[in-house]
Amino acid sequence: QGSDLFFRSVLSNMQKVYLSRNPTAEKILDFVHSYDGDHICFDHFAFRTFGVDGYGIDSLAEFFTDFGYESREELRFPAKKLRALWFSPPNNDGYTRAGIYGPLPRIFISELLVDELSAPSQEIIRKYIKTSANGNKYAVLASTFGELTWEKPTYSDFQVLSRESEYAGWTLVNGYALNHATVSTHRLESDIRSISKFNKFVEDNGFKLNTEGGILKVSPDGLLQQSSTVADSSLFTFADGITESIPRSYIEFAERLPLPQFRDLQYEEVKEHHRRDGFEVGNADKIFESTSKDQLTRRSA
Repeated sequence: QGSDLFFRSVLSNMQKVYLSRNPTAEKILDFVHSYDGDHICFDHFAFRTFGVDGYGIDSLAEFFTDFGYESREELRFPAKKLRALWFSPPNNDGYTRAGIYGPLPRIFISELLVDELSAPSQEIIRKYIKTSANGNKYAVLASTFGELTWEKPTYSDFQVLSRESEYAGWTLVNGYALNHATVSTHRLESDIRSISKFNKFVEDNGFKLNTEGGILKVSPDGLLQQSSTVADSSLFTFADGITESIPRSYIEFAERLPLPQFRDLQYEEVKEHHRRDGFEVGNADKIFESTSKDQLTRRSA
């Protein structure tokens, strides 16, 4: 259908911006394609937002719900002052193609609870939001072009925000850009469909994985297993003329194991709806650290 092609072209443009700023992701996808063939499918796409004055989750969510996505579960991260919602796609089975034109990814949108920050940080965020006019209405457009809807920030404002919340600093300079894409390892067809083997494959090819909470993040039920690279960085020229390195995006990997009632199915019989769905606060909390200063410092060591 025309609407489906349009929707996928939007995702494709978001991905192009993402890959242009995240060479690690592009290289890993190339390695996986060479090893496993054209079987890469995406588990989810994730975005970060400022939860204030209409610039939070809702600014992006409406686009996805208009194209058949359904709002599912809220997740809370009190220590990071974040909340998130994830959205399930209209259909996840029956696709024969891969990548953007394969099964549609889940969507994970988080927002910073700005009202819980210190007064100076709130003031900075609100100052930039005011320069955005009605930019929140065009969040998806901003994401497809990789442009900020607010004024380019100063380095001092970026530093102030980053000291209190690395999430806030990241969002100030990256805006609505795709924060990460996640490869669905269990949809691959070679031995690296097992995430433990996939992680070794990535590390053997010279890439560093996020070590926060261990390389493999496992849900309490053991059925959702995730890992991620450390974010790439690039030089950014701030409004006050200072050029410094900023965190960009990263790539995540997820294996969803069959639910207990479907464990006796043969591998080729198992469909996505037989597998563990949703997200896990404990896993996601550690994945957020992929853009943290600690992980970036370890990467450059």
